[in-house]
Amino acid sequence: MDKLTLLKVLFGHDGFREGQEPLADALLSGRDVLGVMPTGAGKSVCYQLPAMLMRGVTVVVSPLISLMKDQVAALVHSGVPAAYINSSQSFPEQQEVIEQVRIGACKIVYVAPERLMAPEFLRLAKEIELPLVAVDEAHCVSQWGQDFRPSYLQIADFIEALPKRPVVGAFTATATDQVKADIEKLLLLKDPLRVTTGFDRPNLFFEVVHTKQKDAWLLDFLTKHPGQSGIVYCSTRKAVEDVCGRLRAQGVPAARYHAGLEDEERRQSQEDFEYDRVRVMVATNAFGMGIDKSNVSFVVHYNMPKNVESYYQEAGRAGRDGQPAHCALLFSPKDVQTAKFLILNAMENEALSDDEREAVRARDLKRLSQMTEYCKTFGCLRAYLLRYFGQDAPNRCENCGSCSGEVEHWDITVEAQKILSGVARVERKYKNSMGSSVIVDMLRGSKRQKMKEWGLDELSTYGIMQDVPRAVLLAYVDFLTLEGYLEQGGEYSVLRLGARAKGVLFHGEKVEYARLRPEQMEKLAPARNADVQRDEAAGGLFETLRGVRAKLAAQENVPAYIVFSNATLADMALKQPTNLAEFQLVSGVGEVKAKKYGPAFLEAVSAWLEGAG
Repeated sequence: MDKLTLLKVLFGHDGFREGQEPLADALLSGRDVLGVMPTGAGKSVCYQLPAMLMRGVTVVVSPLISLMKDQVAALVHSGVPAAYINSSQSFPEQQEVIEQVRIGACKIVYVAPERLMAPEFLRLAKEIELPLVAVDEAHCVSQWGQDFRPSYLQIADFIEALPKRPVVGAFTATATDQVKADIEKLLLLKDPLRVTTGFDRPNLFFEVVHTKQKDAWLLDFLTKHPGQSGIVYCSTRKAVEDVCGRLRAQGVPAARYHAGLEDEERRQSQEDFEYDRVRVMVATNAFGMGIDKSNVSFVVHYNMPKNVESYYQEAGRAGRDGQPAHCALLFSPKDVQTAKFLILNAMENEALSDDEREAVRARDLKRLSQMTEYCKTFGCLRAYLLRYFGQDAPNRCENCGSCSGEVEHWDITVEAQKILSGVARVERKYKNSMGSSVIVDMLRGSKRQKMKEWGLDELSTYGIMQDVPRAVLLAYVDFLTLEGYLEQGGEYSVLRLGARAKGVLFHGEKVEYARLRPEQMEKLAPARNADVQRDEAAGGLFETLRGVRAKLAAQENVPAYIVFSNATLADMALKQPTNLAEFQLVSGVGEVKAKKYGPAFLEAVSAWLEGAG
């Protein structure tokens, strides 16, 4: 069977996406590859297709148990004999998989990097014909990557231990030039074909929301996006607990996930999310790499991540099915301090020397600065992200918060001078200064008893901004902090003068305030989900097909997206097939799934057409 026929039969696609064919062809010809392709671009097809055309068994190195299970389930439902070996299995279950691999009843086996050099698996790998080793999430091999995993360094040892070197394919969604160089070096790739298809995800709408009312914003967002499934990322375990608890109290079906929970609860939370028993997963970054759930319609970052790589990878878990999805980052200046604290207090990597640890820390602080710049920019957010990864981008994308909103500017030099003077006098009176709330109260001439107790009512700046609304004054303080005129730090997040303060106070420097017009904020939300719009245009057929999918998934005890993705259902609703031949023309419907699921969906389409007539 040729590759195009196999692509249609197994995966239901009539042609390759960008980058897939040259990568697959290179592997089939025996050449190593390095593929950098955005999430949802179809990296797995690049090695799964060659695996089916090669003699023997392909080993796929994958970092997470959940990812292995998802990918193997999808392959098996498409008619590909695949399996995995990991710690979630009992010893007899592992032995059964090993025997299936040994007798050639399995074409693709997923393995965690930690198991590669285990004596029994290494013995198996030496016995079988092993033409291809595919490394998923390959950036994990680099100490300069955001997800460095020392176990990935064993991959090269495993390959060298084999009696015959297999062709090696390395794949990742996010990698800077330095990380790509590390992947080639540490995985011992030989003259690899390098394909970078670009990092753009046109279906994702990006926005940064500057707010201290994060809970109110989140609840409002969920209310405006009913029925959609998504992830809310928090920077700490405590934040996960708090946010999840508040969502549940408001009646939102939510699960929690972080490293401090028992394994069973984490497993149950992930399963509930994948099977759509809950619509929101509230999690730290412990949840996520390689999550294969295709119908994630939004990713909200409740806190700012520590670097752009992590943000783009986590945000990229939305819209894997190609449908429009929303990626929002809720930002406040305190997020910067939290991220800095996490960097400075991270666990030491024993594999690194003292100099290397210091270099990693300096790199992480630089990345934090770049992440903060993303949150502060009023330029195109998509352009910022793409240029960060070295890709050219136009100045406007028309599909992000900055491009969809209207920015207004005005001179707040006088206001800034008053605020900075107030902070300077508080610093002079109290060595450790005070928090922003106290300083704002002082500037507004608050009558609170604390003002008298602390002697703040005696300062010359007491009450000099009494006519400025508190919310506006707090917004000014946030802006001045973001721009470096003020600094917020210490255990109690006190305000101090920043590096740029002197220019305003003593050298006549002007301060221009910029923000999205409040009336533009409502425009930031993208149009209603494309599935809903298609469903209304088709008179509800899409929703009918979702019901059929849900029933089939329940019968087989698999997540709904394993049966068919939302994108496939949308195409089905558009094409309205009435026989098996027409059904196989739907994007994402392969031969195996057509025979297995076709009758149920065709019956539903026919019934809907009769009702519509």
